[in-house]
Amino acid sequence: MIKKWSVRQILTITFERGIKMNDETLEQIDEAVQLLERISEDTTVPRNIRRAATNSLEIIKEPDPELSLAVKANNAIEILDEISQDPNCPAHARTMLLQIITLLEITDFDY
Repeated sequence: MIKKWSVRQILTITFERGIKMNDETLEQIDEAVQLLERISEDTTVPRNIRRAATNSLEIIKEPDPELSLAVKANNAIEILDEISQDPNCPAHARTMLLQIITLLEITDFDY
């Protein structure tokens, strides 16, 4: 079961660690989380792809103070990149996966 941490709660933890993010970055992460939730709940998407989306969502939402949000985003990107190559992935899901990867890659993390 996915912990119901909001993106704002995760970013509060990140802010407490001294990492600052601009509003655009927050919006990008929030949009990526929403798209991951859509994929994980879409019954037309094969189970292995939904599971990968759920795992990526758990990674991003995990309130682990040891991992920065940049590390979490990169871990999620690895999972999503691998599953986007699956030949059973429907076109609409692949498009959303690539959009999520793009959103997570272009986030601006100020250290």
